[in-house]
Amino acid sequence: MPGASGPTGPSRSNGSYGTPNGGHRSHGGHGGRGGHGGSTGPGRSGGLTAWKAAASHYALLPLRIFLGVTFVYAGLDKLTDSAFMSDTGTGSIGEMMRGVRDTSAIPALVDLALKSPVGFGYAIAFGELAVGIGTLVGLFARVAALGGALISLSLWLTVSWQVDPYYYGNDLAYLMSWLPLVLAGAAYLSLDAVLAERRRTR
Repeated sequence: MPGASGPTGPSRSNGSYGTPNGGHRSHGGHGGRGGHGGSTGPGRSGGLTAWKAAASHYALLPLRIFLGVTFVYAGLDKLTDSAFMSDTGTGSIGEMMRGVRDTSAIPALVDLALKSPVGFGYAIAFGELAVGIGTLVGLFARVAALGGALISLSLWLTVSWQVDPYYYGNDLAYLMSWLPLVLAGAAYLSLDAVLAERRRTR
């Protein structure tokens, strides 16, 4: 009887019921099919959920890169353009400000700039450069974004105020683009995040 009970006992315990090896195949095959079917759905769903979470987390990164690069380029472009950094002449900051004086929303702001057009030009250029670098590296990101918003606001109220319809002007679009970064800052891939982590671990 040991010879009869030996195979049937273990095979029944594995769920074969009469076929020692067949039960093992049946149990393994059923588990494999079930495991494969069960893991495919949740796996795909979990991957999609993780992708959505990552996309939401980094949603402002493209905007941050675009604004940072654009303002760095704008600042460098002004600083390296001798024709722009002049009181008079074609394409100069002085000529541009005199041309928009009567059509700006705040003529007094233009008059202030015209007291020293070159000084105003350097202030805008260095401001754009600082804002762009701060935004790219994420250092004092909210302050940098606020600076970018103020530069865009001043240019909208002066240089591009006369553009009609308003959506043809780009300064208003830049102003609106800075606002999400003013609110959110740069909580990831930034020096602000590194400094915040160091403060937490002290």
